[in-house]
Amino acid sequence: MICGFTSAAIAYQAMNRHMEGDKSRRLRMIRTLLAAAAAIFLAATAQAQQLSLNEISRYLNTLQTVKSPFTQINSDGTISTGTISIKRPGKARFDYNPPERGLVLVSSGSVYILDRKLGGMPETYPLEQTPLSIILARNVNLGQAGMVTGHSFDGTATVVTAQDPRRPEYGNIQLKFTANPTELRQWIITDGDGVKTTVVLGGLQKTSIPTSQFLIDTELNR
Repeated sequence: MICGFTSAAIAYQAMNRHMEGDKSRRLRMIRTLLAAAAAIFLAATAQAQQLSLNEISRYLNTLQTVKSPFTQINSDGTISTGTISIKRPGKARFDYNPPERGLVLVSSGSVYILDRKLGGMPETYPLEQTPLSIILARNVNLGQAGMVTGHSFDGTATVVTAQDPRRPEYGNIQLKFTANPTELRQWIITDGDGVKTTVVLGGLQKTSIPTSQFLIDTELNR
């Protein structure tokens, strides 16, 4: 009995030591997992950070010639798709996919809207009367007095609302940027009548685009 008791006691102590060992290993594992989770959280937080206006201005000024697919959400809820080409300063081209087949050209200080199905002469507007002029300017300076009316962070992206401080009646543009690396993801243009148009970009890619792609005469002579 004594031997049996002693053997049982030794076995119990050994089991306790084993359990304590398991417990210690579990605690170490939990601490490791928590540390890893904290590192991931901090990394995610670092990536999803609010960008300063200076950072955004520098980014926009480095955009030279880029292209991206886009999805446009119109004020009436309809959706259009196409490809946007930007050649800063001052040039942009929106090629709309069928069935629209429309074309919007920005060059020489004007915005031209062509309906390829109907033909005829394009509608023409001064670029300076549209909020798009802000991101196509030769030198973007969002720190300019009165230009930025909103600067916030929604948890994943920095949102900046800007207007021409000399012509606020022409509306504004709300720009959405992600960080690391900084990239323009979306904009919402609100015109002088309060009509909103949203453009979601599919990823801007640097490319080479001939200047002829932005000439209205080239399109009219096709």
